[in-house]
Amino acid sequence: MPQGKPDFVPTDGLTTRQRRHRPLTMVHTGAMKGKSTAAFGMALRAWNAGISIGVFQFVKSAKWRVGEESAFAALDSIHRSTGQGAEVRWHKMGEGWSWIQRAGTDTDHAADAQEGWRQIQRDLAAERFGFYVLDEFTYPMKWGWLDPAEVAAVLSDRPGFAHVVITGRDAAPELVAMADLVTDMTKVKHPMDQGQKGQRGVEW
Repeated sequence: MPQGKPDFVPTDGLTTRQRRHRPLTMVHTGAMKGKSTAAFGMALRAWNAGISIGVFQFVKSAKWRVGEESAFAALDSIHRSTGQGAEVRWHKMGEGWSWIQRAGTDTDHAADAQEGWRQIQRDLAAERFGFYVLDEFTYPMKWGWLDPAEVAAVLSDRPGFAHVVITGRDAAPELVAMADLVTDMTKVKHPMDQGQKGQRGVEW
């Protein structure tokens, strides 16, 4: 795709402008770091374009201080005081559980994930946001808490105009099949290979 020009133009009857302004479903998966980071980079662009943002973090503790959350809270404040950018709403699912260590029972986590997904469905139906970050959303599907076929169907049929970016390892085949953009983060090198743990400003 040199210089942003597609190699293939479908004969679907759409003009270039119409095709360019379709909402996208994007999936960042793979074993390497950077999936959420790339998604939040897209969200920054959406904010600058005046597109409202809904962030749903599925396996981040409500107690964790995530650097992006503070930054987007500041951007939301700027929007409310100056009108620049757009609204940002940040939702954390679960109380202190993650894909590394999950306190509580699978039943509890499944219920949390299902309610989070129902909220996303309500927001999609109401056309609440223009850009959704569903962070670590692949895991509830991987663990059997959510049905990937249902998720793919709901996202395919969402009304209005809303971009959706989903992050997490082991994206379900149904999700990969319906998405417009799928990136697989592949590790070449990582500081942890040398025993180095995450750093402030890089990992959080």
